Amino acid sequence: MKIIPLGDRVLVKLEKNESKTAGGIIIPDNAQEKTQAGIVVAIGDDTEVIKVKAGQRVMHDKYAGAQIKIDNEDHLILKFADIIAIIE
Repeated sequence: MKIIPLGDRVLVKLEKNESKTAGGIIIPDNAQEKTQAGIVVAIGDDTEVIKVKAGQRVMHDKYAGAQIKIDNEDHLILKFADIIAIIE
């Protein structure tokens, strides 16, 4: 399935949290904190506003966006204003 965001929206693939601690304890998915970083998959058509490109790693507001599943992987559709940093 291919999803193309509209306007100033950005599609971000969420990074997976580590499910095991350094001591070997496994943390269940429902007890893990939601990640705030991901990889930009696609951008909307408002290129004057959007300052990120596909493939860049970004950090976003904690409770921003609409969460969706694409091919069994978690993604977010965010407004560009919800992206707070590019991670290099």
